[in-house]
Amino acid sequence: MPAVSALRHDWSREEVLALFALPFTELLHRAASVHREHFDPAEVQVSTLLSVKTGGCPEDCGYCPQAARYHTGVEATKLMSTEAVVEKAKQAKAAGASRFCMGAAWRSPKDRDIPKVAAMIREVKALGLETCATLGMLSGEQAQALKIAGLDYYNHNLDTAPEFYGEIIHTREFQDRLDTLSHVRDAGMKTCCGGIVGMGESREQRAGLLQTLANLPAHPDSVPINRLVQVEGTPLAGTAELDPFEFVRTVATARILMPRSMVRLSAGRESMSDELQALCFAAGANSIFHGEKLLTTGNPDVERDQALFARLGLRPMHVAAAEVDACSTTVHASIEHTLVEVVSAHEQAA
Repeated sequence: MPAVSALRHDWSREEVLALFALPFTELLHRAASVHREHFDPAEVQVSTLLSVKTGGCPEDCGYCPQAARYHTGVEATKLMSTEAVVEKAKQAKAAGASRFCMGAAWRSPKDRDIPKVAAMIREVKALGLETCATLGMLSGEQAQALKIAGLDYYNHNLDTAPEFYGEIIHTREFQDRLDTLSHVRDAGMKTCCGGIVGMGESREQRAGLLQTLANLPAHPDSVPINRLVQVEGTPLAGTAELDPFEFVRTVATARILMPRSMVRLSAGRESMSDELQALCFAAGANSIFHGEKLLTTGNPDVERDQALFARLGLRPMHVAAAEVDACSTTVHASIEHTLVEVVSAHEQAA
């Protein structure tokens, strides 16, 4: 097998499965060694995720409580105001977050929504935070408009292996996800792209998810590894839970395949013990979501995370966000002009 720390985009399924099959301590040793080549193992990047528009999504993702067709108790809301989002961003920064992510339960945003989201992006970025958004599928023009507004990262997960995807989602194709990622890369934004494990997939299918991520034209800058949060009312409620050691193996393999990416512990952390999280950090995870809620499901509170960091000798990673002159009328005029052009062009085409 080639050197495990090499930056590659040609991993075979067999090679990925061979990593999964290593003795547990050997796999962790290899992953930790790769991690130390590229990162300070005592630092963890901290992000906060805010749902700026919740529920009412027309898609049928089997894991998602925000799908309108499932009865999960999630009420649909309108898009938050920019002022309300900025206040949440200020609170997140005060709690130690360096990146602020804004999520909206859309299949894809309408062109008229882009200027509203762009205003949020500009104001959050002016606080000195990195900005991230997850809004569903994007056109190339929408991706360009978000980039002009100052968006640093766009999240769009693959969710699972190509061959298992049709078991989970029927309202969009796997290729649709790849197309959105291509638009994001072409616009010059960083990608945040991972998946969900514990949805009933096999180890080979978990390997297939990581293989697909690692063989993208560019490795995702952030790779969220989500452990399924089972929500009553969704089709995946009642799925057999994934073995915790298998989850750690997934994190470790992701670190080896994508050595320079942030590997993030995302959904499912609320139910993880401190010991399981510590194993994930040892396996190369170096990013978490911070705060009481992750879109519509629980997340460990700030105090618990701070206590865990103190016990493990970890510290939040300092990230210097690119500076934005929030008062520059020239820059703002250019942004607004481009956004109006994008919206007008699409309205005419329609």
